[in-house]
Amino acid sequence: MASLYLHIPFCKTKCCYCDFNSSAGKEALYEPYLAALEREIAGMAIEGNRGALATLFIGGGTPTVLTSAQLVHLIKQVEGLFGFTGDIEITLEANPGTVRESDLIALREGGVNRLSFGVQSFNDQELCILGRCHTCREAEQAVRAAHQAGFKNINLDLMYGLPGQDGDSWQRSLDTAISLTPKHLSLYQLTIEPATPLEGYIDTGNLSLPDEDEILEMDAVTDQFCQETGMKKYEISNYAELGFECRHNINYWRNREYFAAGAGSVSYLKGVRDKRVADPAQYIDLINRGGSAVVESEELSQEASFRETVVMGLRMTQGVSLRELYDRYTIDLKEHYGDTLSRLIGLLLLRLTEDRLHITEKGFPLANRIMAELV
Repeated sequence: MASLYLHIPFCKTKCCYCDFNSSAGKEALYEPYLAALEREIAGMAIEGNRGALATLFIGGGTPTVLTSAQLVHLIKQVEGLFGFTGDIEITLEANPGTVRESDLIALREGGVNRLSFGVQSFNDQELCILGRCHTCREAEQAVRAAHQAGFKNINLDLMYGLPGQDGDSWQRSLDTAISLTPKHLSLYQLTIEPATPLEGYIDTGNLSLPDEDEILEMDAVTDQFCQETGMKKYEISNYAELGFECRHNINYWRNREYFAAGAGSVSYLKGVRDKRVADPAQYIDLINRGGSAVVESEELSQEASFRETVVMGLRMTQGVSLRELYDRYTIDLKEHYGDTLSRLIGLLLLRLTEDRLHITEKGFPLANRIMAELV
């Protein structure tokens, strides 16, 4: 399956918790960046020759700071260069503060069939703390406008473990989210990233985070809520109605190949992981001079790729297949991990059933520790 990720490194405002490759106030770069991006994609399509794309994901940043006409043009350029399968999944990340119904109609008609809204919270105080550029009401209006525009596959990103948040507030955000009838929810615990403004607010005591017991309460609220509303957990942080799992992300979690283009983007082809320069101005300059924007390359050994595939695959509730791993790498998982695997199974953190290895319900809250032992 051929997949392509395109990175748009621009935002309307920069949120205080964000360490993604994105920045605000660079409107002058939009047009030259898109031209450079299309030039990189064209070169990639010629070199790649891997058939039609089955998934296209346009992320950021906030892709919807661009006009709908610019985004549709980009999609059409990609289609002309790669071709699309008949059931292609085209995902666009969107910020509720940057889209109108007319934009959404144009995007839907232009080929986008999966919309991912970065809502983060349906509590205005929490949104203010995070530095989001929209209100709860604007988020609700944007999702309803997407339905009106004809989108059937809508994801909402929400965060928990926010400063000042408790289980009741998290429950209210979940209730509001499900009332908007999305097909997919991505529910992430807030991570305090180094050198972000939020880290400074926490370190100086201006903001405080929920304690471990409160986080566990929110986890319990999430699991019960999603079970009751028919949202099936298929990955550590992702829930979907049956048939609406994100195929693009599943390709990542299976550690399969994918193309990527744009500042800071990372591709994985023929066992080589390539990372492009993060600064959009430098990216534009490198591409326009006819060179490569790749600044880091890593060729994975068979064993390193095997371990990555195990660790990433265990993020999904279906786990990993021992037979598929052996067919791909000629490495026996049980022999490779030996006593470590036996110990994690004995602690009821992993479960081995016939051909598949899974993280248990007990193990999911400790997933990062489990994966650190397997990597």
